[in-house]
Amino acid sequence: MEITSALFTAKAIYVGIIFAITLGVAAYSTYFERIIAAFMQDRVGPDRAGPFGILQPLADAVKMFMKEDFIPANSNKWLFIAGPCLSMLTALMTSAVVPFGDKLDLGGGLVLDLQGIDVNIGILWVFGIVSLGVYGILIGGWASNNKYSLIGAIRAASQNISYELAMGLSIIAILMLSGSLSTKTIVETQQNGHWNILYQPLGFVIFIVCAFAECNRTPFDLPECETELIGGYHTEYSSMKLGFYLFSEYINMFISGAVMATLYFGGYDYPGYDLVVGQFGSNIAALLGVGALIGKALFFVFVFMWVRWTLPRFRYDQLMGLGWTGLIPLSMFNVVLTGASMLFTVNDGGSNWFTVGASWAGVLVMLVVTFAYSEMKYKKKKLASA
Repeated sequence: MEITSALFTAKAIYVGIIFAITLGVAAYSTYFERIIAAFMQDRVGPDRAGPFGILQPLADAVKMFMKEDFIPANSNKWLFIAGPCLSMLTALMTSAVVPFGDKLDLGGGLVLDLQGIDVNIGILWVFGIVSLGVYGILIGGWASNNKYSLIGAIRAASQNISYELAMGLSIIAILMLSGSLSTKTIVETQQNGHWNILYQPLGFVIFIVCAFAECNRTPFDLPECETELIGGYHTEYSSMKLGFYLFSEYINMFISGAVMATLYFGGYDYPGYDLVVGQFGSNIAALLGVGALIGKALFFVFVFMWVRWTLPRFRYDQLMGLGWTGLIPLSMFNVVLTGASMLFTVNDGGSNWFTVGASWAGVLVMLVVTFAYSEMKYKKKKLASA
């Protein structure tokens, strides 16, 4: 009974630490996005609040709390409040199944698994919670009683549904290689450098493009396209209700990076893991693994920001066309390619160099075919306009 109580306490402390790290990363992502934007545009970023502007997120939080909390007269009050709360809740719940590390031996027979909940359907949990996230945007846009907000909410719903299909199909290839829906098992099959990015380069590209669309990030930020919809689905929001929407976007970026690290980059695995276990013990190796996964997730957060200040926004028809006619067929091709490579692989799991070669060769063939098809369409269009 004492071990059970101590384990519950340790798990609660772990969950609180992950919660604090997630909120801290989300808060300072706003600061680093401004710094990166300033660097890319050759201007000065935030530098007034604290040394190098590092207290800017705290200043923003105070500003958000001090702003007038405005609710439109003709809005649906309770749904208007529920929208940002639902977005924030779903953003935080996604991290529950992400294995941030292996196990910690706390002594006295107490072993702490560095994962919120280890369920055998972890990937389905991620997709289920992510699917619920769109309701926060849809409810907020509809409850605002603003046509621009409603259009932004409808865009978000249709965009998320279309890109979730391609994202789900890209995950099927990972499940075929690992043989499990558990995120912990998926990480364990990638230990000692057998990262899925070697076997699933096309699947990773599809997944990260869909992640941009799921997080409503440029070039897929049509739901909040200020040049067309003023502010999109959160036009009528102010104070911390607006802050919840903005905060949930940065949390989604961090969690998306953690999920991509889990699925494609070995999770908490890092070069020299076994060496660290032999020299310093499993606890130190596990804590370094936590740092490795968070570092990988932060790298993807940087990629999200980098792309925002590099690529222009898509038109809405281009965005939907890419999802339905581009990514879904590519993800189906990736599933077939993975199945074919596993069929001719000596190992049952498909994790050898033959699978790697077949995966990259399939990607090369796909690029050649795509380039040839694009050239043919271009020449046909040029002849028609001549």
